[in-house]
Amino acid sequence: MPNIVKAACVQLNVQPNIQENLKVTEQLIREAAGQGAKLILTPENTCFMRFPLNLRPKDAQPQEGHEVLTAIQKLAAELEVWVIIGSLGIKLEEGRLANRSFVISDKGEIAATYDKIHMFDVDLPNGESYRESKTIQPGEKAVISDTGMAKVGLSICYDLRFGALYRQLAQQGADILTIPAAFTVPTGEAHWEVLLRARAIENGAFVMAAGQSGEHENGYRTWGHSMIIAPWGEILAEKPDGVGIITADLDLDEVAKARGAIPSLQHDRNFELGT
Repeated sequence: MPNIVKAACVQLNVQPNIQENLKVTEQLIREAAGQGAKLILTPENTCFMRFPLNLRPKDAQPQEGHEVLTAIQKLAAELEVWVIIGSLGIKLEEGRLANRSFVISDKGEIAATYDKIHMFDVDLPNGESYRESKTIQPGEKAVISDTGMAKVGLSICYDLRFGALYRQLAQQGADILTIPAAFTVPTGEAHWEVLLRARAIENGAFVMAAGQSGEHENGYRTWGHSMIIAPWGEILAEKPDGVGIITADLDLDEVAKARGAIPSLQHDRNFELGT
């Protein structure tokens, strides 16, 4: 029997009003579930994204009682689907934030969490400047969640540029790599697709990448182009812009097939730098 998981990515255009963002997100999750999706990924900064970044701590909520987390837990249980909240800004005790992914089971329980490891601190050629490390506490641990359908390796946005993270996830058995994001337009246009396809191909894994899209507060613009990619590198579904969903059937037997055809995960070696 085919080992197939119906998966979906939600693409959003988050604005400052959390309740309005949540309403749209819930509608899209319902739409994805209505199309048969059992594993649904939302973008980075689901329902809450402020620009400039120093506005985020003021309105951020702690994990306990977080209105978005609580609502999506209830919705996942109602629809009997697994939802991976790409990330929420979670207020920490020391006044900083965690950029945290949540894996919500089909019973509405938190099955796993992951805090974004790599901070986007950069000055872009177009004059834009970002300092995530000023407000966000980076994570320290790579995380895989076993959903019962597949083993899912978690990451967030800028993590995409660090191949060693995905190699570790694949070496530990991840079948699907999730990459929720709010990629900037210049970097998205230049690198988003090629990096996503590379992560799928080099690890023989499915990639689910859910993005923010369009113009946000203070003119900040995100690239969109949510994608679902097969282990051989084919793009199974894509939404270039706008708000909505994409779905695809993930035949998990393709993971073993790709890794068998190119068994690079078995050929990794430790080595020293020569002179």
